Amino acid sequence: MDALFHTITDYVFSYDSPTASAMETARLSLMDGIGCAILALQYPACTALLGPVVPGTMLPVGARVLGTSFVLDPILAAFNIGTLVRWLDFNDTWLAAEWGHPSDNLGAILAVMDYLNRAGQRTFQVKDILLAMIKAYEIQGILALENSFNRLGFDHVILVKIASTAVAMQLLGGSRDHIAAALSQAFLDGPALRTYRHTPNTGSRKSWAAGDATSRAVRLAWLTLQGQQGYASALTAKRWGFNEVIMKGDSLKITRPLGCYVMEHILFKVAYPAEFHAQTAVECAVTLHGLYQNKLDAIEKIILSTHESAMRIIDKTGPLYNAADRDHCLQYMVAVALLQGDLKAVDYENHYTTDARVDALRAKMVVIEESTFSKDYLDPDKRSIANSMQIFFTDGTASEKIVVEYPIGHKRRRVEATPLLYQKYQNNLATLFPADKVNQLLALFQDHARLDQLPVDGLMDAFSVTEPRPRLGPVWHVRQGG
Repeated sequence: MDALFHTITDYVFSYDSPTASAMETARLSLMDGIGCAILALQYPACTALLGPVVPGTMLPVGARVLGTSFVLDPILAAFNIGTLVRWLDFNDTWLAAEWGHPSDNLGAILAVMDYLNRAGQRTFQVKDILLAMIKAYEIQGILALENSFNRLGFDHVILVKIASTAVAMQLLGGSRDHIAAALSQAFLDGPALRTYRHTPNTGSRKSWAAGDATSRAVRLAWLTLQGQQGYASALTAKRWGFNEVIMKGDSLKITRPLGCYVMEHILFKVAYPAEFHAQTAVECAVTLHGLYQNKLDAIEKIILSTHESAMRIIDKTGPLYNAADRDHCLQYMVAVALLQGDLKAVDYENHYTTDARVDALRAKMVVIEESTFSKDYLDPDKRSIANSMQIFFTDGTASEKIVVEYPIGHKRRRVEATPLLYQKYQNNLATLFPADKVNQLLALFQDHARLDQLPVDGLMDAFSVTEPRPRLGPVWHVRQGG
C-alpha cells in the first residue's frame, strides 16, 4: 500500500491520547454541530432532502437523525446528519492551503456509532465520539495544510470523505488492512468539481456536498467490509494514479505528525453564519453600524481590505441568484450587517434579498488585497483571518478604519467565545424544542462527566422527536408512457 495509507491507518488505529484541551474543544464542536443541525430544520430546502429514499420505509434497527423521528440505515443517516450540520454554513471551520468544515464528519461518526449501539454490536459513549472527531479533524486538517484542491478546481469535501472513510472503517471494527483498503477506494473516487461554489453556478449543492461525502465514506467502509479489495498504488501509480491525474504530478503531503493539532486550533462561527473569510469583515460592519447607522445614506464609498483567499472566493459583483450565492458574497454580508448591525441565516433568504439598499451599498464597495493580511493568513504562528473597513461620506469626512485580525471563533479568542457558543447552542435548540427541553440539553453539555459517559444512542434519542414530522422529502414520481 502507498505510504500515505499506512500513515493515516496507523494513526486512526492507534491514537488514543489527546490533550485535555483537544477533548474540551471537541465537546464544544459536538455541541455546536448539533445546534447547527437543529437550526437547519427551519429551512424547507434542507428538510426536503431528509428521510428515507422511499417514503414510509421503516427499519427495525437503524441510526437516528437529529431533530427528527427518522431511523435510517447508517449510509443514508450519514447523508441526513451531515447535510443538517453543514446546511447553513454555521459549523466550525479550518483554514489552510485547503479549507473546509471538519464537523462535517459528524455525519459518518454519529450514524455509525448510533447504529452499532442499537444493533448491540458496540457500546460507544460520547467520549468515543470526541476521540473519533479528533481523528477525523486531524486527518482532514493536516492534509489541508499543504494540499490545495480548490486551486486545481476541485472541492474540499474530498478531505471529508477521506477522513470519514478512515474513521468509519475503524468504528465498524475494520483491521489496519481494511482501513488502508477503504482509503484507497476514497482516493479512487476522486474529488468533485468546485463549480457549484462559484459564480455563475453557485447553488445549494454546496450545502449537501459534505453530507454526500460522509455518506459515501460509510458506503466505502461497508463495501470494504464485504471483501472489496484495496488498490495498493491508487495514489502513486504511473499515468493512472491520483497524484498523476488529480495532483498534476505532485504528491500529497503530510507535513506534521498526526495528533490533535487541528481540534485544538479549530475555528468556530460564533455570531454570524458567514463564510469564514468574511467573519472579521462582518465584525467590522457591525461596529460601524453602531457608530454610523444614521449616516448610511450619505456614503460615497466603502473600502474593504482583505486577504487573497477572500478575494478569490467571496469577492462578488453583479446579480446574486440564491441564498447559496449570497452567503458567499463578501459585499452582500457586509451590506446587511451595515444596515441592521447583525447577520443571520435568514438574511440570505428574507426581505434583504430584494432590498435596493443592499445592492446600492454593494456598488459603493471597493475590495482590495492587503498583502500583510494575506501573509499573516498563511503564517502558522498567526493564522489570522483579517479584514479592515473604512467608510467615506459625501461631505468629505470618513469613519475610522476598523481592523479585526482574529474572528471571535479563533483560538486566540476562545475564552471570549465559549459562553457565546453555549448561547448560540441554546438559541438554535429553541427553534425546535420547548424551553424545559432546551434547558435539559444545555445542562447535559455543561456536565462533562455525565456527557462523556452517555451512550451514543442515548445522545441521539435526546435530540430526536417522538412525533412523526410531516413528510419532509419528495415523493418519487414515475413518468407514464413513452
